[in-house]
Amino acid sequence: MRAWQEAHAVSVGVIRLSRDSWKPYAAALYGQLQRSSLSVELNIAEGYSFGDTPTYTRHLGVAYGSSVETVELLRLGVEAEVLPERLGASLLQHANHASRLLLGLLKRRRRFPA
Repeated sequence: MRAWQEAHAVSVGVIRLSRDSWKPYAAALYGQLQRSSLSVELNIAEGYSFGDTPTYTRHLGVAYGSSVETVELLRLGVEAEVLPERLGASLLQHANHASRLLLGLLKRRRRFPA
């Protein structure tokens, strides 16, 4: 699933970013970014395991909320010059794409419930 692939790219990027660019004064931002990006990927995967059910749709909703949070944290980190601009912008592009894909999935599933 493309949304999971984008979310996975963000999770891997955030882990690498945290390893290479972590700053003590921004520990809260890095920690929350790690949690939110992992939540997107893992909720898509866990929801998928339930098949075509309302539980899957519920997990997609949680993943979408976490993706919005991830986008905002990346944007904040880049604007505040806490995250390296080039890498932050690349992760932001993947995170925005994952968000759009998840929103599309949610709209389609809520219009045509299982």
